[in-house]
Formats: sequence, structure tokens, C-alpha cells
Amino acid sequence: MKNKIFLYLFIFAALIALYLFVSGGKMADVKDQKIQALRTEVQQLKDSVQNAQLKALDMQYFSLENNDDALAYYDHLQLQDPARYIADKLLETNESKGDNPLIPYEGMESDFKLNRIKLLNHKWIIADFSDGKYWGEIQLKYELKDDLGVDFTLMDHLLYTRSN
Repeated sequence: MKNKIFLYLFIFAALIALYLFVSGGKMADVKDQKIQALRTEVQQLKDSVQNAQLKALDMQYFSLENNDDALAYYDHLQLQDPARYIADKLLETNESKGDNPLIPYEGMESDFKLNRIKLLNHKWIIADFSDGKYWGEIQLKYELKDDLGVDFTLMDHLLYTRSN
């Protein structure tokens, strides 16, 4: 009788050991799959961040802030941030009553005012304008003078038509 109890105990212990061995192997496989999936996701995120950085660099290519040759044009003026200074001067044209004088259209819903400004280099600016419903873009030529005055000249313009 004692032998049968030890035999059953041994068989029961062997079955438990076999179960633990098999389930441990399966758990290890599942964890390995999860780790591999996380590694793949991390790699995709790294690639996504790298692509976003490349796009940001590409978008900054035509920009006064990143154009050393164009910035050197203003070295003699001792301006900390020429791009911000010129953009501020351009935004001051919005302060006039009525439509902005640089925009060759009359506002339909309200007055046309400049919204976003992009200084391309030491001579050209692209800006968009809107009256709240209608919008368009202008291309300007500008000159920053030694007395820190800025002259803006309209080069081209467009007004988007609204299709409903």
C-alpha cells in the first residue's frame, strides 16, 4: 500500500512537472512574441520620428532663420532676430483701419488681414490672409533699410474661390 501511494505521488508529481514545463515553454514563447512585437513597434516609432525630423528639416529649407547667407546680409544692422523684426513690421500693416493695404482685394465678410507669414530669404515673403471666410496668399518683396525701416512690394497674389 505504501508503494502504491508513492507511485501515485510520483506520477502526480511527474504530471505537475510536465504541465509546468509545457506551460512555461508556452509562456516563454508568448513573452518572446510580445517582446518582438514591441521591438518592431519601437523601430517603427524610431523610423516615424526620423521621418518627421527629415520633413521638419525639409520644411525649414526655405527659411530666413536657417539661411546663413541671407542672414549675413543683415549683419551690419545688429538685429537679434531679423526674421521676427521683419514679420512684426509686416503685421503692423494689419493695424490700419479697413483691409490691409498690401492685399489687393476687398474683404467680403470683414476686412482682409494677414495671418501667417513665412520669410523665405532676405528679399521675399509669402503670407496668407483672410477675412474669416475667404482667404488667399500674397508674395511680397521687401527691403530692410539701414534705418530699420522696411519697404514691402506686392509681387503676386491669389484669392481662393469657395466652392460649396
